[in-house]
Amino acid sequence: MLIVEIKDKNGQTVKVITANPKTFKTGSRGFYGMDKAEIDGKRYQIQFQAVEIGSKTRVSGDTEEQPN
Repeated sequence: MLIVEIKDKNGQTVKVITANPKTFKTGSRGFYGMDKAEIDGKRYQIQFQAVEIGSKTRVSGDTEEQPN
């Protein structure tokens, strides 16, 4: 799991989001978290995604090169 801390321009913490391990529909692995926060009196939906480069599992017959 990852802990994602979002700060404003003054360095004050606005929101802390927990991003859990996830296998995405594409087959790639990484972390994903989502929450809502109020910033300057307005409500926002916040999403965090981190995808491990090269983590997608190859499908048999797939000739596309995987990035390094």
